[in-house]
Amino acid sequence: MASVLLLTRALTPSSSVLPGLELLSHHIKVMTPEPTALITAPAADVIFVDGRTDLPAVRSLCRLLETTGNTTPLILITTEGGLAGVNHEWGLTDVILDSASPAEIEARVRLAVGRQQIEVAAAAYGEIRAGDLAIDENSYSAKLRGRTLDLTFKEFELLKFLAQHPGRVFSREHLLQEVWGYDYFGGTRTVDVHVRRLRAKLGPDNEALIGTVRNVGYRYVSTPVSDRESAEVHV
Repeated sequence: MASVLLLTRALTPSSSVLPGLELLSHHIKVMTPEPTALITAPAADVIFVDGRTDLPAVRSLCRLLETTGNTTPLILITTEGGLAGVNHEWGLTDVILDSASPAEIEARVRLAVGRQQIEVAAAAYGEIRAGDLAIDENSYSAKLRGRTLDLTFKEFELLKFLAQHPGRVFSREHLLQEVWGYDYFGGTRTVDVHVRRLRAKLGPDNEALIGTVRNVGYRYVSTPVSDRESAEVHV
């Protein structure tokens, strides 16, 4: 039995949002998707977000959860028509239709929780996984789809830090402090240079794993896209 947090504005939450969920034995906690309320939200194994209406607002909520460092699996509930508006930038673990059967809901919860447990176990052994990227802190090595990346120490540290917080945006100043340390007197240009080198070593098909948030900084994008510009967020 899993602990499920359902974020919705519906008046009759689980019965109308995802009817099949009520037929399962999971412990369900329902909350409105207000940022202030989420601060005191109870711990959960899976978070379901009601995305049947007002997709722009739901998208903002999902991205807010991602940028605040949420590591709980996030599953979007939507209609068949809403699927067209969902992409990797939402920071979702999975998507499910509101008409899903109890068996499908159970399977998706089980898979999401299982993946999370694998990531936690890997982290305990010094391994970081973010999408197709695997980082071994013990051997200072990084592999992308099984291909070992030839990285310098600072390139490794920069990639590791970004991959530890997938989707979260960091300014150049923040990255400089975290990777180079407070006693480093170089400018933020150093971050840009190392990002360029990292992208070159990731290769043309994977350089978008390190996304640029214009006028802000950089983030790790778990799902690469073919066109790097599509990974940018204009602010």
